[in-house]
Amino acid sequence: MSEITYDYMEEYIRGLITDRDGTLKEIEDFARENRVPIVQKETGVFLEFMTSMKKPKRILELGTAVGFSAILMYEASGTEPDIVTIERDEKMIELATLNLEKFNLSNKIKIEEGDCLEILEKLNEPFDLIFMDAGKGHYNHFLPHCLRLLNKDGIIVADNVLFRGMVASQELVKRRKITIVKRMRTYLELVTHDKDLITSVIPMGDGIAVTKRR
Repeated sequence: MSEITYDYMEEYIRGLITDRDGTLKEIEDFARENRVPIVQKETGVFLEFMTSMKKPKRILELGTAVGFSAILMYEASGTEPDIVTIERDEKMIELATLNLEKFNLSNKIKIEEGDCLEILEKLNEPFDLIFMDAGKGHYNHFLPHCLRLLNKDGIIVADNVLFRGMVASQELVKRRKITIVKRMRTYLELVTHDKDLITSVIPMGDGIAVTKRR
């Protein structure tokens, strides 16, 4: 159980989701088998849904891993968007590069290697959709840059915002995770208390927050 929803709810919802096929399923299976952190099944479907509705021309992703979610968003968008995805782990970059080549997307999805904050500081072109899925303890630090880079009607989708339920319940907090939990709570306070923003926090997967300007 994820500690976000009851296990019977989670199992039922996941049971409704049709298994993927082809190369994307191979990437998903590889990630699950090798414990590579990618979006949970229901979060992946939600991300597809939001991307297909938004139809973004430019997407920014924080946290590439093996490239699964970047490819997922590209295919769901229907707009052949340009995607910039940031990753600092060399092994992940190597695997993601190979996966992008399988989909012939090397010219549409650009991997920026390095620390998210350092890369964000260098970016200037606006994005229609920003998917935040890296450095769980730094979302509050990423936010000012993401808002600066977000188009007027753009959206930010942040994953893992309830972090195994710890963000919502002090009883679940593990000592070694205290800093991450405090910073994630700060992020949620920032995006929900800012009068210029509207945010919906959804208890799905590991917790999702969707933010846009009013």
